[in-house]
Amino acid sequence: MARGGQPKDRDAGPERRCIVTGEGQPKYGLIRFVVGPDGQIVPDVLEKLPGRGIWVKSDRSALDQAVKKRLFARAARQAVTVPDSLADEVERQITQRVIDLIAMARKAGRAVAGYEKVKSWLDTGEAHVLIQATDGSERGKSKLKAPDGEDSFVGELSAQELGLAFGREHVIHGALATGGLTRRVVEEAARLSGLRRTNGGNDASGKDLKTR
Repeated sequence: MARGGQPKDRDAGPERRCIVTGEGQPKYGLIRFVVGPDGQIVPDVLEKLPGRGIWVKSDRSALDQAVKKRLFARAARQAVTVPDSLADEVERQITQRVIDLIAMARKAGRAVAGYEKVKSWLDTGEAHVLIQATDGSERGKSKLKAPDGEDSFVGELSAQELGLAFGREHVIHGALATGGLTRRVVEEAARLSGLRRTNGGNDASGKDLKTR
């Protein structure tokens, strides 16, 4: 993912239509929801729950509009209950998904953390994606440059969240080698970026995602 951007040059794959924008786009840019047995709208981040999928663009403002305009009920063609904290719950689940995928890459030997290890991977060309914490020192982060090309930077997680992925208290710098897990990290991080972004392209903490 380009810094602050969405993943580029992806295979299109099956498209779904957002109930808010009306636009069709590949599934990796959307969040799937289903109606639970009790009539409550449930986020299906892993896209495995049974039932007819209701798709919303992975963007907090789109989710807010879906709730405000009662678009879930219209799409489901029935009365539904929408939790007040739906957007926050989706953000929490996708955050955990990104953490879990990075942890899987680490266990597979496809991810490293720490300034020196990351710098070494960048210098040797082994790093395909640079990961940096949102709350890390801007001066320190500026010393490392993401690899050339699109989809080469992930900057949506805090130092504590990255620490969970690497089994540490906190992590500022990380890197991913090439592979299927790396692609999934980039895609899920792009979804998270939309959910944490507010007016002006900021994440939930108010930090500008576009200028890192």
